[in-house]
Parts: sequence; structure tokens; C-alpha cells
Amino acid sequence: VALGLYFPRKEYLENVYIDEPAGMPLLRIHALKDSHEEVAHFHLCQNLIISRARSHENNWFQIREKTGVLYLSKSLDREDFNMLSVGNWMPLSKVMLYVFLSSHPFQEKECDSATRTTVFLSLINATAPACSSLTARQLCFTEMDLSFHIKENKPPGTFHQLQLPSVHHLCHNLSISYKLLAAEGVPFRYSENTTSVRVTQRLDREERERYELIAKCTVTEGFREMQVEVPFLVNVLDEDDSPPFLPNGTDTADAVVEFNRKEGTVLSTLTVYDADTTPIYPLESSRKKYTGTIITDDPWISETFRVEHIFDEIHFSPNGSQVRGTRHEY
Repeated sequence: VALGLYFPRKEYLENVYIDEPAGMPLLRIHALKDSHEEVAHFHLCQNLIISRARSHENNWFQIREKTGVLYLSKSLDREDFNMLSVGNWMPLSKVMLYVFLSSHPFQEKECDSATRTTVFLSLINATAPACSSLTARQLCFTEMDLSFHIKENKPPGTFHQLQLPSVHHLCHNLSISYKLLAAEGVPFRYSENTTSVRVTQRLDREERERYELIAKCTVTEGFREMQVEVPFLVNVLDEDDSPPFLPNGTDTADAVVEFNRKEGTVLSTLTVYDADTTPIYPLESSRKKYTGTIITDDPWISETFRVEHIFDEIHFSPNGSQVRGTRHEY
């Protein structure tokens, strides 16, 4: 079953200052495809959620349907800030909005059913600081971790842009460049022209579950140069695509029963490995995945013997990288 487009991040964070100009880009949201034919359409549906109890009509933020750029459609002034903050004495107010995703232009009624990600905006009761007063870390990266989730067996695609749209929009006197530091042969590419990172091929979680790269940023201002590096992590999400396997190839076990065995005596064991999934909670759902059966027509055997199923998480090491899986013992 095709699950459709998906977000490589569960949430996004960004700061919004008072009096930033309308049209100012705040952040860029990406989507990855389930199949090559899909085209991503982004949409904001609901009101701003200010606290769990309150929401407010969204008059300030909009998203470009085809590019996923979230921008200020109206400058946020002090009056707006006081209205959106819980009390005007607070230096910042957090608001939340949902970005929805569809493979065709949006109809308003789809908002409940569509895939969504959460954007947390910190509204700051001050004007934006001068670019010269920001550290290299602030100029290069937002406060959120660079951590992404990419599904295995899906088409390649762009999933992040390193350059911060707001900094690029405001800080013209600075030159900011990036590099993605990675081992040879990893399936990710950085484009200097667009500062975007793409996954270049379908991933296989059973080969590798996690990639640890480093994003390096260089800020040049006149003769001054500053550098900063942050971790860039990609986790591969599992799809149940590998059959279970038996360590010695046999799927049955013989049991020899001697007289006077005590109740609870283990007569025979059979081990099955599943490289695909790790134990799922609640554990009953893992237990139902495979069942062990005694094949017999004799009711006495059915009443006298039973198969017990225990399972635990184990690690496989294909190509020297650790991948989680499950060992089932019957």
C-alpha cells in the first residue's frame, strides 16, 4: 500500500521578531515521496495555537504551496505580540501551527485527514538583532537538531536546506557557505547552488539504520572568518520487507519425550530471526506476528504440550554497522 508523501521531520522550530517585514521567509519545509509521480503541495489549515487552551486566527503566516517556504504575510507589531502572548510582560510567546501535505492542490475539508508536521514559532518581544551581533552558530543553524527520518525503499529526493531563509534575507554583508562532511559512498549529496541536501538512492534499513554526518558552516565578514560544525543525523525508518530467517535453515524441531518429565520441562527449541523489525510495544503485537504450532491430530498431545514464545531485540552487523532486529525463540 502506498502511504504517500511524508515529512522527514516531525517538527520545525523558528524565531519571529517584532516588525520583521511582510514577505520575509522564515523556514523551508520539505517533503519526500512514496512514488516518483507524486508532487508535494503544502498548506496551512488551522488557526495558530497559542497555548493548549487557546487558538487565534492566523493573520501573519502563510506557506508557498509548491515550495514549502513559510513566510510572514503581515508584519508582526507590538500590538499583535501582546494579543498573541499570554501576557504582555513576557519576553517571548510560543505559538504552534500545522503544515499539511497532499499530492494534489488542497481542498479545505482535507485538513483533518492529511499528513501533517508541527511548526513551533517563538515570537520574541524585540526587533531582530543586527547580523554583526550574531554568533556563527546563530547565523548558520537554527536551534533545532539536524535530525531526519527517511523511509527505506522510497525514491530519492531533497529533504533539507542548510541555508536559513531569514538570515539569507537580512544579512547581505556576510558570506555564509556550507559543506556536508561524510564518509565516502554515503547516499547523500549537498548542492552548493541551492544549499540543499538530498538522498541520492533508495535506502535499506537492513543494511544500515543510521547515518552520522557533520554539517560545517563558514561565515566570512570582511577579513574575519568563523566556522561552526554540528551533527547531521539520518535515521532510516523500517518497512516490513524482509522475510524472517532460520539460523540453520530448518523450520521444524523434533521433540523426544521421556517418561516422568516434570511440567514446564523444555523438550525442544526453535529459533527464528527477523532482521526487519524490533520488538513492538505493546508486546502482544510482536507476539501475534509469528505463532508456533504443534502439528498433530491427537487431542492428548494438544492438551499435554504447549509452545511458548519469547523474543528479544538483537543486533545484526551487515557491512560493519549495527542494525536492530528480533530473535524469536519457541
